[in-house]
Amino acid sequence: MAALRDAGVAVVSVVGLAAVLLAPGLGRAPLDDPGEGQHAEIAREMQGGSWITPRLNGVRYFDKPPLLYWLTAASFGRWGLTERAARLAPLLGALLAVAATTLLGVRLLGLGGGLLAGAALLSCALFAAFGRYVRPETLFVAAIQWGFAGLLWGLGRPRADGPVPGFAVLGCVALGLAALAKDLLGMVGPLLAVATALWLGGRLRPVRAWLPVTGVVAMLGLGVGWYAVVAVSEPSFLWYTVVDNHVLNVARMRVFPDEDVPLSALEFLAAAGFGAFPWVLAAGAAVVALGRRRAWRDPAEAPWVALGLWAVGVLGLFALSPFKLPHYGLPAYPALALLAARAWREAAPRPRGLIAAHLVLFLLLGAGLGWAGSSDGRAFTAGVFGVTDVYSRKEAAWGQASPYPPWSDIQPLLIRASILLLTGAAGLALAAARRSARAAAAVVAAVMLLTVPLVADGLAATSAARAVAGMAREIRARLSADDVLVLEGPIENAGAVELYSGHRPALLDSRRSVLGIGATFADAADTFWSPARFTAAWAGAKPPYLLTTRAPAQSIVAQLPPDSVRLLVVQNGRWLYGRAPVPR
Repeated sequence: MAALRDAGVAVVSVVGLAAVLLAPGLGRAPLDDPGEGQHAEIAREMQGGSWITPRLNGVRYFDKPPLLYWLTAASFGRWGLTERAARLAPLLGALLAVAATTLLGVRLLGLGGGLLAGAALLSCALFAAFGRYVRPETLFVAAIQWGFAGLLWGLGRPRADGPVPGFAVLGCVALGLAALAKDLLGMVGPLLAVATALWLGGRLRPVRAWLPVTGVVAMLGLGVGWYAVVAVSEPSFLWYTVVDNHVLNVARMRVFPDEDVPLSALEFLAAAGFGAFPWVLAAGAAVVALGRRRAWRDPAEAPWVALGLWAVGVLGLFALSPFKLPHYGLPAYPALALLAARAWREAAPRPRGLIAAHLVLFLLLGAGLGWAGSSDGRAFTAGVFGVTDVYSRKEAAWGQASPYPPWSDIQPLLIRASILLLTGAAGLALAAARRSARAAAAVVAAVMLLTVPLVADGLAATSAARAVAGMAREIRARLSADDVLVLEGPIENAGAVELYSGHRPALLDSRRSVLGIGATFADAADTFWSPARFTAAWAGAKPPYLLTTRAPAQSIVAQLPPDSVRLLVVQNGRWLYGRAPVPR
């Protein structure tokens, strides 16, 4: 009873703290476009359409499974079509992920370790950002971590205690939901990590002792059921999901290639490591310690071996993969948080080395952010956004700059972060003098938790600088119901346009996209325009309007008669054109 009481207190405390840090101002900024806009629009279209086959701009969408869209559509139905309602599902995912990490931490490390592990995950900058961003990442992370919590709950127990079937079934259900949140690999990967840890410790068999039949049935029903239904109703789906999106993607031979620009291995590791700063340092120390003592031979260490295998496996797999984006390391973050909490606990007898490493990192990063805050911001903006921001990298591939938030919005955040880190360095120096690992861990957690609101402010500034909401107001004011709007570029750029303006655009030069498979269906033929069709319509009696994210020299407007083009609005990296009046 005492253990359950401790777990309950820890989970409620950390989840409450997470809500306090992540929820305020959730609807303050408009949706980032296209990052958030397309997912919110898919959920909006689901309300009046199919809940089995998602659609974007009326076109079949196969890139992500539907859990995020189901939850967001339900949120829209309950609270209305608002930014806050759109971001509730990612916030829910973040709270659930923190809860599972804290719960497993209490189980493996006690009350203090569970609190530290939950705080560590919450204070990872990349995790905190996606807790307020309309994408399925935090739901995916939460499902995986609840899968680990359920499967690992009884692994440190002696054989005589027997299995814990209730928790194991819960873990299986959660892994099934991971497949519904983002990818089938989220269901398979954790199972492989746990099975490998048990095999190394000689406890793989009997399998039913840790993987009950009831759990397997539930996991497959949840995780595979939707895929099977869509595969029957949409013959192209299975080929796209399995072959094109996975097999051919690894071989860099996709039929529908991703228009995003992948990171190099070094860029990915830097982005993933900085996103989990500074906990990745202690987690690395814990993994090294497990390896040195050959912990896989001790059955009691099976949970830690599984977590270590998962964290190293996720980061290593994507570092070696030819295609990876900054957020691909997120599923490893709960395991890193738990490993970091263990490292701080084990450092108690001789803490100075771990404290000194964090002290140096805090000093260097604090000084670096202070220097960046005193600059004009160009080097910082280009460097940080150029690595961590998917949209900026995609725009750079077109030879044009992404719209960045004003330096006046970012600069104060860097100064505040610098002050926090340098203050933390002073606290770490005092902890080193006292040789207290507990005090040092508390300082690190407190400083990083205080940076979470800064992450939210930076994310809001970025969203406001790239949002299509302002342009949508112009579209509503200028276009009548029978006017035609054409969007130039990938289909995902169309999401927030329809969401905010109420006009569904036709799509020009949109077939080369990871979502371009929707163009292969007959009912989408009128949505995807060729340049020839657009040029003919432009010269017609009722010409369309053109919205594009491409600079004039790279847009189709460069091929139109110059005296026929009238630039109406330029805002947030978008151009709205209408045809100029024909001269008398």
